[in-house]
Amino acid sequence: MINMKYRYSFLITPLKLLIDCISIFLIIFFISDPNYYNKTFIVYILSFWILSTIITKYYQVYRFTKFLRLLSLTVKHYFLFILGFFTFFGIYKEGFIVHNQFLILTSILSTTFLLKVIFYFSLKWYRNLGKNFRKVVVIGIDDSSKKIISLFNQNKTLGYKYLGYFTNKTKSDKLGTIEDSFQFILDHTVDEIYCSLNELNKTTVAKIRSFSNSNNIILKLIPDSNKLYSKYQNIEFYDDTLVVLNVKKLPFEFNENYYVKRVFDICFSFLVCLLILSWLIPILWFLIKIESKGPVIFSQKREGLDGKKFVCYKFRSMKINSMSDWVHAVENDIRVTRIGSFMRKTSIDELPQFINVIKGDMSVVGPRPHIPSLSSEYQKDVDDYFKRHAVKPGITGLAQVSGYRGEIKKKSDIKNRVRLDIFYIENWSFLLDIKIILMTVFNVFKGEENAY
Repeated sequence: MINMKYRYSFLITPLKLLIDCISIFLIIFFISDPNYYNKTFIVYILSFWILSTIITKYYQVYRFTKFLRLLSLTVKHYFLFILGFFTFFGIYKEGFIVHNQFLILTSILSTTFLLKVIFYFSLKWYRNLGKNFRKVVVIGIDDSSKKIISLFNQNKTLGYKYLGYFTNKTKSDKLGTIEDSFQFILDHTVDEIYCSLNELNKTTVAKIRSFSNSNNIILKLIPDSNKLYSKYQNIEFYDDTLVVLNVKKLPFEFNENYYVKRVFDICFSFLVCLLILSWLIPILWFLIKIESKGPVIFSQKREGLDGKKFVCYKFRSMKINSMSDWVHAVENDIRVTRIGSFMRKTSIDELPQFINVIKGDMSVVGPRPHIPSLSSEYQKDVDDYFKRHAVKPGITGLAQVSGYRGEIKKKSDIKNRVRLDIFYIENWSFLLDIKIILMTVFNVFKGEENAY
């Protein structure tokens, strides 16, 4: 079961970026001399602002981030931005046509800082009203977890709605035992779980971690001060003395990674549609129609991000049949047409999925989307199957370029695919995407044994 959550917190960062960019544009537009209006300067400044925010993590401000940390991020970002601002005049040697340089710079810095402070305190005020909250439970009770509970109850500006705690100890105010917590968390759509490492053993923590991964729930650990922890766990300070370990943050939990991937997806897909699909569709329309009746584009429901279903597009490679939603193509499948066989071997049948990418249902690279009926079967064989739903499905993926594509003949096939999908999700980088795309192109020309 997937814990489905519909939240809008992910819009906060792009909204702040958009407002900052609009403010910078207006400042330059109105302060600059209209007779020497420099479009290159505006494009450069806006581009460098966005780039510098990514480098300095300027917009990575969380519920528990203190104002001092906010100032530190701002100073670091402004230092880099000021260097970039004056670099423009060295690169383009056009300083003489950009008037009021210092007034523009000070206006940008003061305005964006004011906006950042307003955003920061407005969100705290909004959360203090009981809005934009996250439901949390605590598993295990000790002095550290009591401090966390006290913090949730007293500091409403953090935006946490504390529901209660679970422990195997004899406590009158507990919600239940640790085993009871799993069903409660699902029933109440809990967003975050806080675990006390003093009470829980490794087996129990591993079980809770697997449960949280499967149901898309954030897991945080309240540490035992006498132990050392992995460098892969992020330390978060909720106040001067209270420390929480955030379990290994995945690459796509950083907004900048999501935006980099999305911008690349849109640009790359648009080029494919313009340069390839624009002339290929009429040719394939004729070849597909002449061999068999039916639509040129085959539409099928697949599972995507968070397990939500979407309509996936492909060039039709089979004769119309009633088993397409239940059975994958097998070797020498009588349903596959001659032109369909060629398209499947060269992966041409997948090209319409670039339209899915532009629509936002898919990504160029990611775990392949499965048919819901087959997905129900696969999850029985693979414990961490649902982790692959943490990102958008892809036209190609690490599993596919590693030899795991086509028919699932045995349980180890799907287990290896999911293993590689999870590795991709946990170790994503832009360069990894480029590598997978290049390997996909190479495999198309080389030909693949399992492509049928």
